[in-house]
Amino acid sequence: MSALAYAPTTYGHHGLGLKLPRAQEYDVIARITSRMKAAQAGLPTGFPALAAALAENRLLWVALATDAALPENPLPLGLRVQILNLAQFTLQHTARVLDGAERCDALIDINLAILKGLSGKGAEG
Repeated sequence: MSALAYAPTTYGHHGLGLKLPRAQEYDVIARITSRMKAAQAGLPTGFPALAAALAENRLLWVALATDAALPENPLPLGLRVQILNLAQFTLQHTARVLDGAERCDALIDINLAILKGLSGKGAEG
């Protein structure tokens, strides 16, 4: 099952069936990234919101990694490996954020880079 198939059950239905898969992925990642930004801005009293946003982000990256690991995934192998590496970093960094040892800026930056790629702006954007 692909990451996209998890989106409706994990993140809600919000009209996902009417959008192309790339736009659906963009919307899910943008929403989670926005929640992480808002929650981080509300620290230290907003820690429960940050923990919830990080949990959503963790689910997203587990789904992306699972999808990238599937043999039938059509993405080039190099890109799939990069996604798996980003997922591993994201999961490890999330634990450090929850422990109070790090901020979630790196996680937000990764998601923003993915959003830039999904929007077609790439490196020149």
